[in-house]
Amino acid sequence: QVQLVESGGGLVQAGGSLRLSCAPSGRTFSSYNMAWFRQAQGKEREFVATITWSGGGTYYADSVKGRFTVSRDNAKNTVYLQMESLKPEDTAVYYCAAGHPGRSYLSRVLNSYDYWGQGTQVTVSS
Repeated sequence: QVQLVESGGGLVQAGGSLRLSCAPSGRTFSSYNMAWFRQAQGKEREFVATITWSGGGTYYADSVKGRFTVSRDNAKNTVYLQMESLKPEDTAVYYCAAGHPGRSYLSRVLNSYDYWGQGTQVTVSS
């Protein structure tokens, strides 16, 4: 069974940093586009960032542009989300997603992605 496993979440003060990781089990995702979404309590899941299978293209939500960086290491089969200058409004459960290249190229649409992780909680205190 294919699974995506996120890690690296936690509690951080406003202005702090965290790095999330996403490592799939069951298969390699080096040929998939990868993305991060987040869902705050009581809100819909929203797009954060995406990276193409090669790592050559990235796309960010306006709310995180300039503060978050998505990257991947295909040799390690891992995707990262480096989060800087965190704000209380970044508090959410963060989800990793993988999509087939043809359908999910630089996509911010949830149903472009085929595989999802269970999420990791990020809490930013003021």
